Amino acid sequence: MRRAIRRDRATDIDGARIAAAVDELRHRGRATLHDRLHRVRMALGLAVQAGLAAGLSWLAAHELLGNPQPVFAPISAVGTLAVSVGQRFRRTIELIIGVAVGVALGDFLIYLLGTGAWQLGLVVTSAILLTIFAGASVAIVIQAAATAVLIVTLSPSTANLEIPRFVDAFVGGGIALLVTAILLPLNPLRVINRAARPALDLLAAQLDVTADGLRERDRDKIQKALERLRNNKDELAAFGEAIEGAKETVMLSPARWHRRDELTHYAEAADPIDRAMRNSGTLIRRAVTLIEDEEPVPGPMPDAVAHLAETVRLLKHEFAVGEDPEKARERSLRAVSEAGRAYAEGVGFSGSVVIAQVRTTASDLLVASGIDQEEANRLVRQSFGDQEQPSGAAEEPAAPKPPTAPPLG
Repeated sequence: MRRAIRRDRATDIDGARIAAAVDELRHRGRATLHDRLHRVRMALGLAVQAGLAAGLSWLAAHELLGNPQPVFAPISAVGTLAVSVGQRFRRTIELIIGVAVGVALGDFLIYLLGTGAWQLGLVVTSAILLTIFAGASVAIVIQAAATAVLIVTLSPSTANLEIPRFVDAFVGGGIALLVTAILLPLNPLRVINRAARPALDLLAAQLDVTADGLRERDRDKIQKALERLRNNKDELAAFGEAIEGAKETVMLSPARWHRRDELTHYAEAADPIDRAMRNSGTLIRRAVTLIEDEEPVPGPMPDAVAHLAETVRLLKHEFAVGEDPEKARERSLRAVSEAGRAYAEGVGFSGSVVIAQVRTTASDLLVASGIDQEEANRLVRQSFGDQEQPSGAAEEPAAPKPPTAPPLG
């Protein structure tokens, strides 16, 4: 009977572990599906643009210019659109320059040396070295080498390949820009909203986790939040890329010129949001140390961090619907007020740094909402109260400066 009881208990423990593992896998599966669907939504506009540009470039080269096999035109169109948004106009120019270099170098060396395996190797090597020596970009280097390969390998079987290759590159790049600017311009604000959502959701979620960890004095929970926030490069890169793409769309597309003022506001918000990410990382890292050193955690301190998380969510929402982010500003100042109360109750060294980072992050979010940096600092000082700033804490920056340290130390 005792053996049976022990066996049943072991079974119960194993069952609980298995259930926990299954729940974790189910959660990961849902998260993965959500991420994949989000990536599909982000890429849908680009996919439609690329398909339209490929079809139109083929028609233009085949029907209008009489090229019986306009292979390179749709390839050039898709290559132009596939590059990072915000660089398509530059990519088109680089595409044409690269093709011109490849055609000229390939024809010259074929005329001198003929065709064959070693001639192909020499042509590619020469194209790469020549373009690098001239200070060309990576795109021009790749395009010159690829065009040289095509010229050397196809010239023996296809006569007069050079001019059609150059024309196709021009047609494909031009059609790609036409689709981007006139025929199917994306809504720049919608693109930015979709790209900003993952970065802002990440920041808000980890601040919430940190607030809960401070309340529970759970060091491991806060450490996990720190590790997750450190892996924010993809989210920030997508946000920055979306802003560059929106700028390009507004510049090229007459239908989107009326969005310039709104886009300027978004572009100005990118840097303070990046700084808020970095300062929140410092806040969370010092919160870990605070728990490890068994420093006091005044009740208002977790509330201040939670208010920062809510500020980020409100900022995301008010940006998305086009409202003036007044609620986000009010909540960020409430976070500073709670930080002042926590400081008045008494904190240790790491606690003082957490309080200072609440102030600095709130200042960043106020600037992201459209407030001048000096005014944001004044409002933060006013909301904090008459308490002296914690020892060793940095004041809010007098003006935005690009970060020079690693993302989160």
